[in-house]
Amino acid sequence: MSRGDSRAAVDTVNRMIARCGRRVLPLTVAALGTDLQTTGEELPSFMALFRRGQLRWTIVGIICSATALTAYYCSAVLLPKALVDQGAAVSLSFGLSTLLFIVTIPGKFFTAFIMEIIGRRWTITYCLGGAIPGLALMGLAHRAGVYATVAMSAGAMITGLTVLSSFPAVRVYLSEQFPTTLRGRGHFFGEATGRFFAGVLTPFLLEPYAGSATIFFGTIAVVVAIGACVPVLFGKETVGQLETVTEAVPAPGEA
Repeated sequence: MSRGDSRAAVDTVNRMIARCGRRVLPLTVAALGTDLQTTGEELPSFMALFRRGQLRWTIVGIICSATALTAYYCSAVLLPKALVDQGAAVSLSFGLSTLLFIVTIPGKFFTAFIMEIIGRRWTITYCLGGAIPGLALMGLAHRAGVYATVAMSAGAMITGLTVLSSFPAVRVYLSEQFPTTLRGRGHFFGEATGRFFAGVLTPFLLEPYAGSATIFFGTIAVVVAIGACVPVLFGKETVGQLETVTEAVPAPGEA
């Protein structure tokens, strides 16, 4: 169409229809109408992410992303050091870190499956809220005596299967907070903001306290608890009603 050859465009579409089993009627040149001029669509400014009607969804998406990423970066960057500082052997620290991320493989498949059934919001709430018992086990394992390794391993598995497996839902939900014209800018802005807080600021602030199991795992538990509440209390479900959620956003030219 951009080259002005409407017949070639129609033939291309009809070939795609045929390959898909002809479930819809073939396209015709007449059905395209007479106004075939294509014009580039002006992208909205970044300020559109913070305008009335969109600001709420921008904040909800960023908080969901940042809280899940906080658990991820603290586990990937600080956990091995924290375990050693808390008295664990290096080999045990490495083994628990490996276990923590191995279980995310089936965990992410499960998350991707249930988010189409119970929706993005409740999946995120389940993943982040479900990690609290695991983090509690890891934080209190040093009080379990001879069962400390068992408690730590169980906590690592629960955490890996929940919050560390939440990203199939979290990333999709973040993207779906923005209408089509804003989605590209909104998604990468939300990811970048979340990664700054979760991957830079939080580890920097938490590292001096990595030797305290209560502070280290307790802080992560508080963060994921906040993240579990946000989509349910302030967000909206986007499965099957994406444009209904975002269509109220003002046009790019509106203040």
